Amino acid sequence: MMSPEESVSQKQAWLANKLLRWLDQLDPVKSVEPRYQLNYRDKVCLSASWDDSGWKFGLVHQEQIIDLHHCPAHSLRIQNAVNLILKIIPAETHFPLKYYAQSGALITLIVKQKQMPDTSWLNADAIGCLNGYGINGIWLHLNPGAGRNVFAKNKWCLLWGAPRSVDSNGLIYGPKTFQQLIPELYNQALTQAQLFLSPKAEDKMIDLYCGTGNSLIRWANSKCGIVGVEMDGEAVDCAKLNAPSATVLRGKCKDRIPQLSDWIDKPCVANSCRLIYVNPPRTGVEPEMLEWVITDYKPDRMAYLSCSAGTLRRDLTLMESAGYRVIKITPYDFFPRTIHVECLALLQRNI
Repeated sequence: MMSPEESVSQKQAWLANKLLRWLDQLDPVKSVEPRYQLNYRDKVCLSASWDDSGWKFGLVHQEQIIDLHHCPAHSLRIQNAVNLILKIIPAETHFPLKYYAQSGALITLIVKQKQMPDTSWLNADAIGCLNGYGINGIWLHLNPGAGRNVFAKNKWCLLWGAPRSVDSNGLIYGPKTFQQLIPELYNQALTQAQLFLSPKAEDKMIDLYCGTGNSLIRWANSKCGIVGVEMDGEAVDCAKLNAPSATVLRGKCKDRIPQLSDWIDKPCVANSCRLIYVNPPRTGVEPEMLEWVITDYKPDRMAYLSCSAGTLRRDLTLMESAGYRVIKITPYDFFPRTIHVECLALLQRNI
């Protein structure tokens, strides 16, 4: 219930405490105008629960669902689609829905059983409404083990529409692909990273946790040598389509160290730079991977987009002890009106 100004101020103070060691390098939080700080979330994964009053989609708290049908952070596309699906899917006895997931224009319904349920409720009228809301496709995921894990590898059925869609940047994505929120801010962060890294044709660039390739495209434009690493198979497939000139390896970053070592050992042009961009999950860069980066790869410049100030502080401390200097930390308000904030840290190796 804070105002936009109060929310940003709270985040700035929290970051100043978490990243006190680099207070002089910490920029003010970059956010969007207040009018764009609601209805921005275009990706959700909501638990589903049935009772006498019907279906509820939301978050589980103390074994009960907190109804998020009209969450003001959700995009209008998500709000409209959620409220339609709530009305048209059958009761739990006929359609044991466990999760409702939506990534942009793609919906996935995760049911807790092996057999294909009745889907006659997805009729021409419903499809017409979904089309009007900007939905391109609906997947059904049969996952009898759905619970703590939302997705399994097999039993994906496309009920209607396209298997993939295209985001506002023109990138292909799938039904469970991770995407940064608020493309305007994310593109600002990528531009800042690109200007700092300044890749040239003779340079080598490693992109860890590269997702569907939004960042890979930036480096590809410079014609430098690029290797990306991403664990999710769907994201890897999309990244190869979005950035065909980059080499994309699938797996945990630490498990791809042998291939990365072979790649950096190949001859390179004199005066070339080694560069790295990382966008890890909340747990930060894997310790084995970060150790390899600072002892073997030894990048000249590094851009680190972090969604956790705690793990960022841990990793920056290690990088500094290995001879790196933090040039700047810029917070980006990818999650307005919430407690979350991301930071782009720029580091340079001391000569």
